[in-house]
Amino acid sequence: MKPIAILQHEPTQGPGVLLEHLAMQGIPHQILCPPEERSAPRHARDYSGVVVLGSNHGVNEHLPWMHDECRLLQDALHCDVPVLGHCFGAQMLARAMGARVRKHLCPNIGWSTVWVTTAAQRSMDLPASAVIFHWHYDTFDIPSGATRTMYSSHCLNKGFQHGRHWAFQGHLEVTAESIRHWCRAGHDELLHVHGPAVQTELEILRDARQRIACLHGIALNTYGAWTRQLDRPALVAVPMGRAMR
Repeated sequence: MKPIAILQHEPTQGPGVLLEHLAMQGIPHQILCPPEERSAPRHARDYSGVVVLGSNHGVNEHLPWMHDECRLLQDALHCDVPVLGHCFGAQMLARAMGARVRKHLCPNIGWSTVWVTTAAQRSMDLPASAVIFHWHYDTFDIPSGATRTMYSSHCLNKGFQHGRHWAFQGHLEVTAESIRHWCRAGHDELLHVHGPAVQTELEILRDARQRIACLHGIALNTYGAWTRQLDRPALVAVPMGRAMR
């Protein structure tokens, strides 16, 4: 089976729980860092799927490696190689599909509830609602041909689905350790950002282990639903008589 390409942009925003799922399923993967490598792969068919993680950058910065990522995602869409976008990755997928990404009315940082459409509950193995982790300033329009999958009180477009391509404007992948590292790296940022959908560092870390435990189960179910769509090599049966010669 071809590996899954995981595009990671920040040391504090790794694949987390997704790696646990891939290991359990025996699915190979390759972690790439486009900002460091200053490029991204060109051909989506070299992989069984493409995962795009979060970033401290916004897609409207138009950095050179972002253009490479966008071309890779457009190639994945053309070849129908499944894409899974998390936060910045969701915005990149929206951009690759021609949708607008813009500054949201307010930042969304911390734990809050999202509601899931009935169709997404079935296809993504998600509950009707879930408390997930968020850290974003931008939002996207739902791309043409895609359907909204999630929404929240402060952000209408929290996710979309276009066939085998899924986008989440939030983080299913986080672990207790990654949340602590993220808060440590963003300590000064959290002191200066305010809004109705922003939590303090103390609020984010309070009961984080319990929240992570709940999110962990949801993430594994959802990642399972996504990876079941991946193309896998066909098993060829060998006749017993021939095998014994």
